[in-house]
Amino acid sequence: MTQRLASADPARVITIARAWLGTPYHDQASLRGVGCDCLGLARGVWREVVGPEPFPIPAYSRDWGETGPREVLAEGARRMMIEVETAAARPGALVLFRMKPRAIAKHVGILTGPDSFLHAYERLGVIEEPLTPYWLRRIAFAFLFPQR
Repeated sequence: MTQRLASADPARVITIARAWLGTPYHDQASLRGVGCDCLGLARGVWREVVGPEPFPIPAYSRDWGETGPREVLAEGARRMMIEVETAAARPGALVLFRMKPRAIAKHVGILTGPDSFLHAYERLGVIEEPLTPYWLRRIAFAFLFPQR
């Protein structure tokens, strides 16, 4: 039995995500203003938009070229978010990027406008930047945050 979830208000998701701007990059962390990586940013936004995280996140590698038979990040997102077609992703959506051909999706961002997104990037921390063709062509999956 599949339950249809209602999506969270995208303006609220974006406001909360932007509150993370300037948070330093720290691998596998998720504390606003203290440190986070890209998944940590998504986890922190989840906690503020939806509530407690539904399951612990196992340790993961930072290798954007990692290959394998499973899209672990997408599978985890499917367990708790609303998947949408990448072409239908709108501001407020969580997007997963496949950074290298044939690699699994390993980078996460949140769309903040039709041509912008926010993410945590090594050495830069949480930044908002244009959704250039470089980034657009790497979007592999898109999800909406559910309502609390």
